[in-house]
Parts: sequence; structure tokens; C-alpha cells
Amino acid sequence: MQLAQAVVRQPIVILKDNPLKLPRMLKFCALFSLCAAVSLSQSFVTGQGARLVVGQSNFTAQTPGASDTLLGSAAGLAFAGDTLFVADSNRIGYTPNNNRVLLFKNVSQKMPLPLNPIPAYSGRCPVCVGQASTVIGQPDFVSTNFQTSQTGMRSPTAIASDGRLLAVADTENNRILIYNTIPTQNGQPADIVLGQPDFNTVQPIAATASSFRGPQGVWIQNGKVFVADTQNNRILIWNSIPTKNNQPADVVLGQKDFNSVIPIPVAQSALTPVANTMLNPVSVTSDGIRLFVADLGYDRVLIWNSIPTHSNTAADVELGQKDFFSATPNDISNLCPQAGTDSNGNPTYPARCGRTMDTPRFALSNGQQLFVADGGNDRILVYNKIPTQSATEADQVLGQPDEFASVVTSMTDIFHPLLLQSAANVIPSPTSLAWDGTNLYAADPSNRRILVFTPGQVQFPIAGIRNAASREVFATGGVDISGTIQAGDTVTITISGTNYVYKILSTDTVATVVQALVNLINEGAGDPNVLADVQSNFSQVQVIARQGGPGGNAISLAASTSTNARITATTSGGTLSGGESAGTIAPGTIVSFFGYQLADTTVVADTSQQLPLDLGGVQVYFDGIRAPIFFVSPGQVNAQMPFEVSDSNSASAYIRTVHSDGSVTVTNAVGVPIALQNPGIFAVEGQDPRQALAYHGSSQATGTITISGTIQANDVGTITIEDRSYSYTVQATDTLNTVRDALIALINANPGEKVYALAGGAYVRILLRAKVEGPEGNNIPLAASSTNSNSGTSPQLSLGLSNVVTCCANRAGAPITIDNPAQPGETLYVYATGLGLVNDVNGNNISVLDGVPFNGPQPNNANSAVSSLVDTKTANVISAGLSPGGIGVYQVVLELNPDIPPNNVAQVTISQDIYTSNIVTIPVGNTSVPPSQ
Repeated sequence: MQLAQAVVRQPIVILKDNPLKLPRMLKFCALFSLCAAVSLSQSFVTGQGARLVVGQSNFTAQTPGASDTLLGSAAGLAFAGDTLFVADSNRIGYTPNNNRVLLFKNVSQKMPLPLNPIPAYSGRCPVCVGQASTVIGQPDFVSTNFQTSQTGMRSPTAIASDGRLLAVADTENNRILIYNTIPTQNGQPADIVLGQPDFNTVQPIAATASSFRGPQGVWIQNGKVFVADTQNNRILIWNSIPTKNNQPADVVLGQKDFNSVIPIPVAQSALTPVANTMLNPVSVTSDGIRLFVADLGYDRVLIWNSIPTHSNTAADVELGQKDFFSATPNDISNLCPQAGTDSNGNPTYPARCGRTMDTPRFALSNGQQLFVADGGNDRILVYNKIPTQSATEADQVLGQPDEFASVVTSMTDIFHPLLLQSAANVIPSPTSLAWDGTNLYAADPSNRRILVFTPGQVQFPIAGIRNAASREVFATGGVDISGTIQAGDTVTITISGTNYVYKILSTDTVATVVQALVNLINEGAGDPNVLADVQSNFSQVQVIARQGGPGGNAISLAASTSTNARITATTSGGTLSGGESAGTIAPGTIVSFFGYQLADTTVVADTSQQLPLDLGGVQVYFDGIRAPIFFVSPGQVNAQMPFEVSDSNSASAYIRTVHSDGSVTVTNAVGVPIALQNPGIFAVEGQDPRQALAYHGSSQATGTITISGTIQANDVGTITIEDRSYSYTVQATDTLNTVRDALIALINANPGEKVYALAGGAYVRILLRAKVEGPEGNNIPLAASSTNSNSGTSPQLSLGLSNVVTCCANRAGAPITIDNPAQPGETLYVYATGLGLVNDVNGNNISVLDGVPFNGPQPNNANSAVSSLVDTKTANVISAGLSPGGIGVYQVVLELNPDIPPNNVAQVTISQDIYTSNIVTIPVGNTSVPPSQ
């Protein structure tokens, strides 16, 4: 019953101490399509994930190539007339450059709308969308050659449309192509070329009213054409749509006239920006009222409050710098709050904040909000109102967990570094943006994809998805106390600069010194960074971070003693360690979502049968896959991560709810890091470390033999039970598994044997079980050895024995409690989730269905090897596989080390690869068991 309650619910309050602060914003849709889907309660949340991805088969695939569904390193976007336009090339070094523009028509009919359900069993990634209907710049969807012609292109990097016309910045051909109608045929020729006298010419570059040098931005608005003439450091404006080739512009910004290009020194110290100059502007856009320019070289965005009608007009507002005369990437000392001081008392600052910018590449307004692709900071800044003051701070940040982080470039985040480059909530160097009235599209050329961000009506924190068992994985550290008691000696433990000093009394023992130090650390409100506890048979001060996850790994730990002290204090390391994110999820894991208004009522599913995909009006989506649901309530939803996501390292998750009044809400999407395994152990309620849901493993006394080494013909493996020996001679064709099976057969062929043998689920092991239940089966002598039948040849086969006698019969399945504790050498089991895919005893992968009680082979074992520590000593993992009849629940069978000391709170962890579970505890008794041989 305890396990069932834990699997279904495992309640936890994560919003109590960190209430969710919701930003206020209104959506603007007068100028855009799809406005019916917009709700005034919708808003973006800092760090949220994308809901859809275009151009790849999942959120983390980076497949190169060219087709109607596969993008290259596409850098340019536009949206108009229910069509998404993509310029499939870039100028920042990513490959491949496909030298084409793709048109995705009828987006509202072909891409899932936020409020609509996605049918169950719709494939691996129903939100990985987009099949282009038309390609221009190439004759078909697979060609990628560049050309200078009426139908060809060379590195088109920007695109614009008003729903009637189409304009393309054909960057390396130094021209703009205009299509007088939206193309309907592949390879359709352009109608007008600007910047060149004809379609087949690329003239020497000279600054005039009709020339360009590497243009990277173009825009069409209210009958005007705007071009970011990047390497001429200017913006050109045509007051009407050009009707002839090489037509000159009417207005120039950034230069005093059309024929002047002021040389700007490359050295940063020589830059002298002002309100009417630019350095490498890479985008120009308008909302019909204002003009926005991403002034990349000066690390700023310029805003004109009205469309300029005169050349060399100065901008009214700048973002990213303290004033118009500054040009510092991430000018932290002038724009960011002070973070602290260094060892010399000088102020320190974060690496960036919501006011700074580093090589911004695009600025886009929907009429009420402003979005900025802050490329060098790998993020998108969201301003809920159009800024009217310079150096305004952004309201939200997409692509980063907060305004100060850059997880792609610094590789420091709550997630494992290997998972960061391509994820549902990470966007390295975004280059372009588009808005369809509901969704924000962002070009991510480094990952060959377009991410689609959708504001949610109901929010939960970006860290609001957790492994339902582990909840949090806390960093720990320890200070070992030993030596001789001498009155007057002092012991000092220093935690993040705070000293805790104890002066030893003549009546002290090591145990009382440890307890006194623990009391000092926990006194009053306690140390702000850690909790302290007595551990390791009363000779260690253990400290556990109050903050879960990797953040606790930064807490420093030191220890010292007074001069000539006879007592010693040794730390486990200079900082705490082991803190990990319980938000990194393995396929098949039971997960918990925490938020509010997620459901109208509390409903619990029947876990004895296939779980529903809709429970209490709630649907849970991972990459658009409908997930099986255990439990729903207004503040928490428990579901199973689909096994199908094992091909990815990130998934996009959100919840859709149909309420009792018929209304529908969706949450913001959250990027969930995926790992093949990240285990969590189920435990009872309470403060971490919590007591494990642990059970005695066998009513019969047990023993375990591990078979390892390599196969060598004529090696002989021998198992001796009392005075009965069973020997097998290895053949050249054997494997460790066949050696195991041969020895098992020999033992079980003796009807008079007191034990029987069976194969273990983890590693290559033989499990011995007394044939009689209860303590009568204890203390049967066991031995194991290996030799070679050829004189002088050393055996390569190894047989290892954990206990030299059978041990510790108890009542199988009885809970481990203080009144009935585990014993040294005993076999027990705990329940866990997050161990990933499994295989049978022969190593064959087992297919597992989402949301269905498991009825596959027993024993089975996790594909990724499982290890365990109990009270700092290695425990043998007998098996670690899916539990029969369970859904996402793994039974981990452990054999305790025979010399583990008594401890009512012996700490237990399991590990796979780089991931370690939460810490849980079990009581261990004091029955004496002979040590292993």
C-alpha cells in the first residue's frame, strides 16, 4: 500500500517557499493571423521550452541535409498569410548552407494549435512538424548549389513578406530579390532585383542609393521596403515597393548620405557610436509605427518611435547599452546589479543580465511586445511593452533558465553539460524571429531547426517536473573525526566561510565531539547552506545541502584543529558533491508535475490495468506523445515519461486541461532533459534523507556468487556447499553465462542438496537459496574457487563469494523497520523509478509498453549497470529491473555488505553511469555475519 501511494502521488510542495511570480502581459493580434487562439491570460515564462520544432525529427536531432522536411542551418524567418517562410542559409559559419527559401503554407491547419488535443499514438514526435510546400532558389527540395540568376541564390539569410509580396536578402550576391506574388512553383523566378542591374550580375561594391554590401536584413511594411545593408553600416528605405531593377532607395539611416560609408575602426576601443550611426546592422523590422534595428556591431537594438522619412535620422531609444555613446558587449558594471565583492573588496557582477546584450541579431515587435534575438548570449529577450526608455530591462528570457545564465557557452546549468547544446529550452545564437499571432518562431541554425515558443495560460516553474521518487538529489560532504581526546583542543568546521568551533572537554569521546559539532551547525535556524547529521558509525559529521541539485556542489567545506591537537578532522573534499538534478528524466520514469490549476479535482487511476491517457480532463504531452497518467490534482500531476524519447536528450512537455465548464487551458511548455537513466528511490514522507520503502528479500537464507574474468579453456570453477563440491571445466566456446548455467545445473541436479541455485538478474551471478524457510537455513557454509587443469597455468575465471555462510532468512516482503531491521549480509529490495530500458538475463532488450503493467521476463535488468552504497559500503546489486505488474516501477534487490555496522539510519543510494539517486535510509541491525572470503 505504501508503494502504491508513493507511485500514484508522492506529494511534495515546491511552490510554498518559492511562489510562482507570474508576469503580466497582454497579447497583440490586430496585425497578425491566428488571433482567435490568443488569451489575455497567456504569457511567456523565463526558461520555458519550445512547444514545436520545425526541420528535425525531434528536439535534439541535428541531422544535416536538404528535403521538404529537413532544414540546413537556416537563419532567416518570416510569417504572413498563414505561411512560414524560411531562409535556409546563414552567414555565421554553420553548415549546411542550402541556398534556398522554403515556404510552409497553411500553418494553422498543418501544425498543432495550442488548445487542440493531439491524437493518441500519433508517432514518435507529433510536435516535430513542417513539410514545405514550395522551394525557391533551387529547382527541387534536394538541390543546394548556389547560383547568380533569376532563379538561384547564394546564402539567402533574411526574408520578408506582407502576405502579398516576398522579399529575400540574397546576401552573398549583394542583392534583394522581390517576388510580386507569393511563389507557388518550385524554383519560381524573382520579378525584381535590387542592388544589381540584372539577375546575372554581381557588380563591384560601391556605396550608392542602389547598391548593397552583404545585406542580411529585409522587411516589408505598409508599402515600404527596408533593407539592412550590413557591411555598409546602414539601413535603406524605399517609400514604395520597387517596380524596376536596381531602383534606388529614398532614405538612408546610419550614414549622412547614400554615397558615404564612414570607415569605422575595428578596434573596440576606437568605436564611437552615436544615435545616428550603426556597425553591421543585421536586421530591420517595423510594427507599422516604429522601426527596430539590430545593431550587431554596437551590441544594441535601436528604436525609432516613428518611421523615418529623412536620411540620417537619429534613433530615439537604444537597448543593450547605458546610452547612445556606449558599445560594450554585456556592459555588466553599468547595467547589472552588483553580485558581491571579490577578495579585495571590489564589486563583482554577473556575466550578463536582463539589460545587457551581446551581438543581437534580430528585433521583432508584434505591436505590443518586443522580442530580441540576443545571439551572443544564446537567448531571446521578451519585453512585455515596447520600451520607451533606453537600457530597459527585459521581462522574460527564453533559451536560458534566468537572465544571468548562458548555459550553451558556459556549460553551467542545472542540467548535465552534455545535454545542453540541443534541447527544447536551449537556443544557441538565435538569428531570426517571426510571430503568427500566437507563437514565436526562432531560427536556431546551429541545431538546424526552428523552435516554436507558445505562451501558456497556466504556468508551472521550469523546474516543476521531477522524478516522482527522488524529488531532489542533494549534495553531501563529510568531516571524519578521529585521534585522541585531549582537553582544550579545538576542532573547526568551515562551511562557505562560516566557522563552527568546538573546544574539547576531558569527558568527551569522538562520538560526543561529532555530536557537538553537528549541534553547532544546526543550532537555531541552522547553517543557511547545509543541514548536519551524525554518520558512519558515529565518527563523521555529514553535511547535506539545503538546496537540491548541482547548486549544492558549490558549497565549500573545510576543517582544521588547533596547534598540536591530538584529534584530527579530515574533509571528504573542498566542496560538497553529488548534487544532481531530479529534473533529468529517463525514459519510462514516473514523473511529477507541480503547478496550480492543473486539474479541477483529484482523480487517481487504477494502476492494476493500462493507465488512461486522459484523466480528470487532463492530458500530458512529451514531444506531443500522450503520456499515461497515474494521478491528477489542482497542484500536481503524476505521469509516465514515454519510453519512445530514448532517442533524444531533451523533450518538450506541457499539460492540456479540459475543465468542468468546458474551457480549455494549456501550460507553458517546459524543456525536460532526457538521460538514458537517472534513478530515484521511493521513500516515505518526511525530510530528506527519508526512510526507504525497503523490504526483506527472502524467507530463505541466501548466498551469492559472482562470476567474472575471461574465458580460458580448462579453467575449472568450483562451488562448495558444506562438504559437497560442484566443479565445471570451461570450454573454449563457453561464455560467462554458460559457465554460470552449467554450475547451476550441477547444484540443482543433487536432490539432497540443502540449497538450490538460480541466475541473478544483474551481472553474472549465481543466487543460492536454502530449501527450507526460516533461520534453519542460515549458516550453511559456502566456498568458491577457480583453478586450471593444466599445471602452471593461472585461471582467468574468477568466482567471488560475498558471504561464507547462507544468511539472514526473514519474512519475504516484510517492511524493514527499526523493530525488524535489515541484517549485515542480508538480501533486501527497494523500489525505484528512472532506471531506463531493460534486458533479460541473456542481455536481450525487452520491449516495454508505456502505461501497461509489466509482464515481461523475470528477472530482468536495467541496460545501464546499477551499483549501490549502503552506509558508505558497497552492496551487491542482485537484480535491478522492472517489477512484475508495475508501471515504471523497478525492484532493486541488494545484498548488504556483511561487515556493515549497526545504524538506524544507514544511508542508501543507487547509481547508474554518472547519475546517483536521492539518499534514503534503512535501519541495519547487529546480527554477526562472517566476512566474505
